[in-house]
Amino acid sequence: MNPDYNVEFFRKFMLVMNALDNRAARNHVNRMCLAADIPLIESGTAGYLGQVTVIKKGMTECYECQPKPTQKTFPGCTIRNTPSEPIHCIVWAKYLFNQLFGEEDADQEVSPDTADPEAAWNPEETAARATASEKDGDIKRVSTKEWARSTGYDPVKLFNKLFKDDIMYLLTMDKLWKKRKAPTPLDWQQLENSACPQDESPASGLKDQQVLGVWGHCQLFQHSVETLRSQLQEKGEGAELVWDKDDAPAMDFVTAAANLRMHIFSMNMKSRFDVKSMAGNIIPAIATTNAVIAGLIVLEGLKILSGELESCRTIFLNKCPNLRKKLLVPCILDPPSANCYVCASKPEVTVKLNVHKTTVLSLQDRILKERFGMVAPDVQIEDGKGTILISSEEGETEANNNKFLSDFGIRNGSRLQVDDFLQDYTLLVNVLHTEELERDVEFEVVGEAPDKAPSPQSNQEEVNSITNGNKDSAQPSTSSKAPAEDDDIMIVDSDEEEGASSSSAGAATSGTKRKHSDAETGETSTKRPRTDQSSAAAVSTDNDDDDIIALD
Repeated sequence: MNPDYNVEFFRKFMLVMNALDNRAARNHVNRMCLAADIPLIESGTAGYLGQVTVIKKGMTECYECQPKPTQKTFPGCTIRNTPSEPIHCIVWAKYLFNQLFGEEDADQEVSPDTADPEAAWNPEETAARATASEKDGDIKRVSTKEWARSTGYDPVKLFNKLFKDDIMYLLTMDKLWKKRKAPTPLDWQQLENSACPQDESPASGLKDQQVLGVWGHCQLFQHSVETLRSQLQEKGEGAELVWDKDDAPAMDFVTAAANLRMHIFSMNMKSRFDVKSMAGNIIPAIATTNAVIAGLIVLEGLKILSGELESCRTIFLNKCPNLRKKLLVPCILDPPSANCYVCASKPEVTVKLNVHKTTVLSLQDRILKERFGMVAPDVQIEDGKGTILISSEEGETEANNNKFLSDFGIRNGSRLQVDDFLQDYTLLVNVLHTEELERDVEFEVVGEAPDKAPSPQSNQEEVNSITNGNKDSAQPSTSSKAPAEDDDIMIVDSDEEEGASSSSAGAATSGTKRKHSDAETGETSTKRPRTDQSSAAAVSTDNDDDDIIALD
């Protein structure tokens, strides 16, 4: 983040209007406006849905007051060993792009996962049954990028390693295939020999919406690898590429690799358009939706500039009219949440983790930056000595990065004071030590219920220490099983998306706000019961929407 755009920069304005495309950026601007005490107009569109709301410190909820649906992630062993849905293959292909051409990430490994607990196989007994077509394509326990470089990024050798040798290696994990269909390896030479001329002829219809055959995707894979290899060479030694859904060679590579893997695991292949929609979390932009929301932003802005903050509303634009034949649904702004870890008077949160396995670097990157949206956190242990665990000054505490929290005396009940001076934000983190986290889960924020409501038997003490804010979900409109991504849209209220609603639009139940569906995911985030200021509508015996308020 550019330090020029600090709190003093935001204080220069009378109001800020937001129309950002990802949750992290929205969180940041939300915090800067809270710190500067400047009104913020938040907005977002997703297809035919839209929302505008006003945020003012001390008067209304902030952007992070309400829990957001948890980010949808997939276990590494599913991505690497047993994909069962197209989205698993698309995630794998995006990981593969980074492993070959971008910044390598140990959490995005694409080779077979020999530690898969479901496999429970004996490598010594089965390794002998894994054969490779050629020496260069054999399975080697080196980094994917290092191996690719050693082959000169040869498309055929890459193909045979990824889609033949690695698959044959997977087949040796016998137990994985006792209750599921085994994958079928592909061989470049065999496919080339059996390719028919009609496989190369273009099909009718839009190019992006055509589903190529297996050999067509092989050729696309070859062409994209050659193009990306040239881009790397142009950038020079040690260069890296960044995946972008709007970069044609990168998108071609992901489309080809994902579809070849889909075919191997007996799934129907997808068009480039479908793959791009899922890989990039694209929601079609509707010009009229954007125009309506832009107009509503201006109307709310005029109220703020006129000193009429109390008349501002949260306004939802729905796809279909509700029972009162209204597309626009204005709602009273809710007051701040007392449990918000951003705008509460003393923000506080409890994090459950294993102090013997969590490193300082993981605390900084995965918890403070990724989960709580901080930019440059400073962490001090409340141990009576003021021990500095993390410093935002470069080089001051880098020696601590690979040490475990327990090495600094952090244990169950320890408290960490975290300051982000760039955001003028302070958060108190209570550490709850546990050794019972699920596999591949590094930490949990106490009080979150990512996939289901807490059971009635849950510990009351944990309930009392609930804190708001979830990781965000990233499912595109074209798939209900999309992977985790950054391009998130605001929570959008849509009557029609509620499960119990009628086909046209559902009415909210009396005395409560509707469940607000995330515009991008379709998941719901329940808001608390509201004291309805339009009581006449609320007590009506018909099915009219109790959230309808006369526009000023």
